[in-house]
This record gives sequence, structure tokens and C-alpha cells, in this order.
Amino acid sequence: MPTHEPLPTTPDRVLFVCTGNYYRSRFAEELFNALAERLGLGLSAGSRGLDAADARRRLPGPIATVALDGLRALGVRPRAARRPPRDLRREDLVHAHVVVALRESEHRGPLEARHPDLAHKVVYWDVPDVDVQAAGPALAHLEERVRGLVDRLVVALAG
Repeated sequence: MPTHEPLPTTPDRVLFVCTGNYYRSRFAEELFNALAERLGLGLSAGSRGLDAADARRRLPGPIATVALDGLRALGVRPRAARRPPRDLRREDLVHAHVVVALRESEHRGPLEARHPDLAHKVVYWDVPDVDVQAAGPALAHLEERVRGLVDRLVVALAG
């Protein structure tokens, strides 16, 4: 059973972080924004990568095809599909109210090393990259986590 992270009292900015800002964090960002818009929540998400520069050099296109396919299968029309992967900057962490790193074993070490004073803002999920888990199960798990986060934010905003 997933643990629930504490939420700030004004959770209007959500940031999803993964390694390349190409697959997992982009899927989470687009799904979150679509759900928040459908519910009229006035919330928005962004996404960044710990090594997006490498993703821009190595990977084809600005976003993983499997992420786009997964979003379209959910009826989500990606809005930022043409933007290239973006590197995480200190100010991204400072301005976010909720920060979700998508795999603790990949992301905790680099985040704590680069931003030790902001590491307390980050919560960790366990969504493996495609080299560890096939896209179908990984995206289903990520969808479940994003929907759960939206549900919890709805409650937080109402309370």
C-alpha cells in the first residue's frame, strides 16, 4: 500500500521529476494537468529531469512515443509534447509546492546531493524506467499514483 505524503495548504504548483524528462515525468505532468483542468481545480504541474541534457542528445524527439500513446489512450491531448526535455533547476524546486520524484532508488541520491536544503520537499514514488519495467505496467502504475495525488489535492483544497 503506498504511503501518503503530507500536502501543503496551497498545493497549486506540482513538479514531477525523473531522469531525462522524456517519459515518466512528462506523462505525469500531462495527465495531472488534464485531470486538474477537467475538475476545474486551478492547479498545474510541470516536469523536469535530473539529466535532461543527455535525453536531448540521445533520444528521438521531445517526448517518448510510449508516453504519448499512453496519454492518448486515456483521452489526454498532450499540450507540451513539442517542448524538449528540461533540466531541473534550483528555482523549480523552490517554487513548487508538491515535488514528486518518480523513483526513489534513482533520484534520491542526486536530488539530495544537488539540493540538500530542498530535499525535504521531495516525495518519492516507485515507478521504474522502461529499462526495468515495460511501459504498459509502469504507465498504469503512474496513472494510479497521479489520480491518487489529484484526489488528495481535491480533499486538501476543500478542507
